[in-house]
Amino acid sequence: MSRPTGPSTSRRTVGLHPTRWAPSVILVVALIAVWESYVRLAGVSPRILPAPSRVAAQGWAARDVIAGHAASTLQVTLLGFALALVVSWIIATAVDFSPKLRRAVVPLLVVSQTLPIVALAPLMIIWFGFGILPKLLVVALVTFFPMTVGLIEGFASADRESDRLLRSMGASRRQQFRYVRLPSAVPRFFTSLRIGITYAVVGAVFSEYVGATSGLGIYMSQQKNAFRTDLVLAAVVVTALCSIALFLSTYVVERIVAPWAVQEAS
Repeated sequence: MSRPTGPSTSRRTVGLHPTRWAPSVILVVALIAVWESYVRLAGVSPRILPAPSRVAAQGWAARDVIAGHAASTLQVTLLGFALALVVSWIIATAVDFSPKLRRAVVPLLVVSQTLPIVALAPLMIIWFGFGILPKLLVVALVTFFPMTVGLIEGFASADRESDRLLRSMGASRRQQFRYVRLPSAVPRFFTSLRIGITYAVVGAVFSEYVGATSGLGIYMSQQKNAFRTDLVLAAVVVTALCSIALFLSTYVVERIVAPWAVQEAS
């Protein structure tokens, strides 16, 4: 049986193709050059807007401290994202096997996105203390929705003719799910995975603002209070680099888990 194809498979190799990133890199370099020139010519105070060269120099000088906080943030990000991933698969699979459950769960998923994380995060601290658990829950709440919806829609997009063919051959519901519906969901799943992983880093940093002893979020808060705008921006750059690295890693995982999708798109 041939693997499913769809509009989303045409984007399988975008993330790992260097030429796709060239315009963005050129634009970033140009903006940095304008930023550097403006700060130097206008004589702006480093407390207000430090030059990119100062941000790089001070960030490099504090690299060991920033690296330690980045490791803490990545730990929260990956563990919280793993929790969201497991919950997403459980919910989406259950919904696919039960149309009645779908009608009950999908509206609740939409409602869950109207809950303000800004208000929920402090409650997580009150309920679960200052350990790692509340931070994991914040990351999971931020990221599970796009992955769950992507999986549900992916399962629903399965080829109906293939479904009918398997039923006519006596295949069970589980076999239909394994051989038709699951492969159909892979492209949309990885698209939603990329959205979720970028949200995960933001969620981890935000959770650290609420209550943490280490992490890029608490580090930025400390440096802001010390009027070290250069170190705040250095931490922001590290956060962005972490997000980009995790985003690109999803393409590597996709090549390993679903090489057929990459081959069909190339």
